Amino acid sequence: MSKAFASQADLVDKTITFEQLSAHCWAYTAEGDPNSGVIIGDKFIMVSDATATPAMAQDLIARIRTVSDKPIKYVLLTHYHAVRVLGASAYIAEGATEVIASQGTLDLIIERGAEDMKSEMERFPRLFRGAEGVPGLTWPTLVIGGGDPTQGEVPGKLTVDLGGVKVQIWQPGHGHTRGDTIAWVAEEKVLFSGDLVEYNAGVYTGDAQLAEWPATLDALRALNAEAIVPGRGEAMKGNANVNKALDYTTLWVETLFRCGKEAAAANMDLKAAMAHTRQHMDPVFGQVFIYEHCLPFDVSRAFDEASGLKTPRIWTAERDQAMWAALQVQA
Repeated sequence: MSKAFASQADLVDKTITFEQLSAHCWAYTAEGDPNSGVIIGDKFIMVSDATATPAMAQDLIARIRTVSDKPIKYVLLTHYHAVRVLGASAYIAEGATEVIASQGTLDLIIERGAEDMKSEMERFPRLFRGAEGVPGLTWPTLVIGGGDPTQGEVPGKLTVDLGGVKVQIWQPGHGHTRGDTIAWVAEEKVLFSGDLVEYNAGVYTGDAQLAEWPATLDALRALNAEAIVPGRGEAMKGNANVNKALDYTTLWVETLFRCGKEAAAANMDLKAAMAHTRQHMDPVFGQVFIYEHCLPFDVSRAFDEASGLKTPRIWTAERDQAMWAALQVQA
């Protein structure tokens, strides 16, 4: 019997945790669902990753209001995937005036945002309950790395002063996508990594730059963070635990890409590449949340990149289904 497509069988709500990591930094996590981060200053609040829908964002807003009445002024899009960004309109309705993203993320929204939205809504029916409240694609108002300040773009690194705490926003390198952006609170050594880092959850690589990702993780390791809010999985406290999350993600990425290169070198087809990858990935990662969802997309991307396709192909709802059907093993 074929497995249910992606996360269509995952319909059980997760337990949400909203915890304080430092004087100004909070983590919003949910047992392997996409995480968000919150940085609360004396004047303003920043939210890192906006959740999948405005309805879901309202839950995070309600939790923020239990600890602060400061205005939510900034929303950071760490990358472009719909499950991270389509809740942004709820913060805008709350008064947020700046939606921050990298030029790479803006380019991806323009190039494939509409296809991604449709694709992810079909992959994650539970996370997209209330999708009728999504007004459309989320567009940044402040773009970093674009290089033309006269057009509202901020080159290089952006530092945002929330009052009593400064947040550095920058791109450490490519990995999960070519637009990955992090928030770093240097004084408190707290890192908001988006999906560049995961822990005890599937690492989605369907739009990744796998060859570059390990070096990007090394750049994050050099920060010597004392806490991290990963894209999925629990918030990690203490430098040793931060490194556990970095090690976990590095092992996933390097194992996956090595298998992809071996499959391409042996002229395997995609289904054979999947079987080959499972031999190495299943024993290590097979029990983590969203593993079975991620792996087919991951193998497809690893095989493509190993075969010379540096730019990830666009996932559409139709391509999702065709790939999934082709890789299923009847049991």
